[in-house]
Amino acid sequence: MDNLIHEECGVFGVFSPSTQDVASLVYYGLFALQHRGQESAGIVVNDDGVFTYRKDAGLVSEIFDRERLEKLGNGNMAVGHVRYGTTGSGDRRNAQPVVVNHLKGNMALAHNGNLVNSYELRTALEEQGSIFSSTSDTEVIAYVITKERLHTKNIEDAVTSAIGRLEGAFSLIIMSPSKLIAARDPHGFRPLCYGKRSDGTYVVASETCALDAVNAELIREIDPGEVVVFTKDGIKTNREHCGGKKSFCVFEYLYIARPDSVCEGCSVHAARLKAGEFLAEAYPIDADIVVGVPDSGTDAAIGYSRRSGIPYDIGLIKNKYVGRTFIAPSQGQREEMVSIKLNVVSSVVKGKRVILVDDSIVRGTTSAKIVKRLRDGGAKEVHVLSSAPPFMNPCYYGVDIDSKDSLIAANHPLDEIAKIIGADSINFLSIEDVKRIAGNDGSGNCYACFDGVYPTAVPTKADKSRFERKISTNPKFQKKDR
Repeated sequence: MDNLIHEECGVFGVFSPSTQDVASLVYYGLFALQHRGQESAGIVVNDDGVFTYRKDAGLVSEIFDRERLEKLGNGNMAVGHVRYGTTGSGDRRNAQPVVVNHLKGNMALAHNGNLVNSYELRTALEEQGSIFSSTSDTEVIAYVITKERLHTKNIEDAVTSAIGRLEGAFSLIIMSPSKLIAARDPHGFRPLCYGKRSDGTYVVASETCALDAVNAELIREIDPGEVVVFTKDGIKTNREHCGGKKSFCVFEYLYIARPDSVCEGCSVHAARLKAGEFLAEAYPIDADIVVGVPDSGTDAAIGYSRRSGIPYDIGLIKNKYVGRTFIAPSQGQREEMVSIKLNVVSSVVKGKRVILVDDSIVRGTTSAKIVKRLRDGGAKEVHVLSSAPPFMNPCYYGVDIDSKDSLIAANHPLDEIAKIIGADSINFLSIEDVKRIAGNDGSGNCYACFDGVYPTAVPTKADKSRFERKISTNPKFQKKDR
């Protein structure tokens, strides 16, 4: 793994009043959500109850071309997914959507989030005879829903009942032979919204930018705990699990979501501008230029420049054709890829006192490389600002931080961090200020990775490879017992 925080997953679903090329709509939607996950992708098309699908490891453009999309055929429903896994490895067996054939029909499920009780649920299911083909918690959700479906009158009742057994973060899109269902956990950790196209097609997506990609107009965001059902007879909603304390992940504003999206009624771009403005108020620095680390540090850098009056300039260029750094097979190659992913514009930074604004500082090694490159490019001073507070704790709700051991801010004071990354100074956005970036009092957000106050019970088994580890260390699965 590299030293960056990895994105979430992205989910996208389509319900059309008529048979059409729904696969292409999902394809465009997943392209808009590619920033949320680059490990794998998949699309499932429903044509009168017959599910056709393709999913694999890789980017959307690598898995699907025109011929492969055409092979999925036409239909009136489809669901898609892009993945970066926070439970289970990144190979193709964990690619989504999960497709299940059970006693009462077919089901396809796409999931964004992370359960905190997945280990206990999976263990209980295995003891009852369930057989798992993946190591992701999404398959656990599929099993729980399927078991509930055996004694409920319809799929939406099964989903509503299953929500009572699931703990943690989950934004779901579920497809049955006749219905498309969107569901969100009672805390609302992860975003989920739906809109409508001019032809009457309904679209569900992780972010509003994906609705824009298929010319769908946003209707509203799905409420925490809500289950929304799309059928040929219209839309139904179940609010049995609504009304709890909202805990939307504030990191969606700071890093995960695309700037052109709206989350919880707030523009992500506007929230990041405010983060930069608050940094300027808290940390006035005598410098010549402000530079943002592309892409998610750019907005905050502009905000800092506007409030401080120090000119903003493009001092770093991102090579958009370099794949994700964690794809490289060796540590040496990973480091080389980080070096070519961002290049310094020497004519901008040479001889200048530079304020470098990044969206977050996690383990510090990437920041150290960027600071060094700025100095090699001639920067006289480099002052680093993070538009996120210091990461002090693991995240159990979908962001890939399962231990505090490697978090630089959890193990070093500010002056040591500055020395480690080679900066003249370093500062972070305060928790008080991050609570203000969405334009409200911040009471409806989760800040656990910053302040350690978790909205749910902390899981006993939390590492990403817990299911792989379970199999490899259980005597029942050792080679001698096979």
